[in-house]
Amino acid sequence: MYFATSNENKVREANRVLRRYGIEVVPLRVKKLELQSPSLSEISLFAARHAYIVTRLPVFVEDSGLFVEALNGFPGPYSNYVFRTLGVKGILKLMSRVSNRRAWFESAVAIVLPPYEKVFVGRVYGKIAEQARGSGGFGFDPIFIPEGESRTFGEMDIDEKNRLSHRALALVKLGEWLKSSIAQFKQALQAT
Repeated sequence: MYFATSNENKVREANRVLRRYGIEVVPLRVKKLELQSPSLSEISLFAARHAYIVTRLPVFVEDSGLFVEALNGFPGPYSNYVFRTLGVKGILKLMSRVSNRRAWFESAVAIVLPPYEKVFVGRVYGKIAEQARGSGGFGFDPIFIPEGESRTFGEMDIDEKNRLSHRALALVKLGEWLKSSIAQFKQALQAT
């Protein structure tokens, strides 16, 4: 399955999740055309459609964001830009005197596999740490503590993170859909 991304960390995580469905993830370098929207689902589906039009290959795109409750959901769909401009330290500075540290990570995985277009969403709740911890993961992982954990995503190895993460939840939904769709395709072919 082709994954339109240049983020090798996302490719590694996707391969670990989708391997259990017999799916190998192949990175596909396509300039991402990004829609400005408050909806990660709209953003990822728009990008997946564009990637399909350019390549004519069955493709999926993943878009994710960190939503901080005390910041009215900021940075949300603008997380990549905020990470590049403010970074982890910038979010921690914005949260320095804030007691409500609740947050969530959301991932939207959109697939274009004509005639199908689907979006699968994963969400994990947690809180913003007081300081960055851990060198694992990427992006805002060192400041996000998922519910029921004392460690940040940055303190977890890839398999620990994939048991809990927003991206893994969305990818599992994709894997389940592909698995059932392939079974349906095979049945339809056998019936003809």
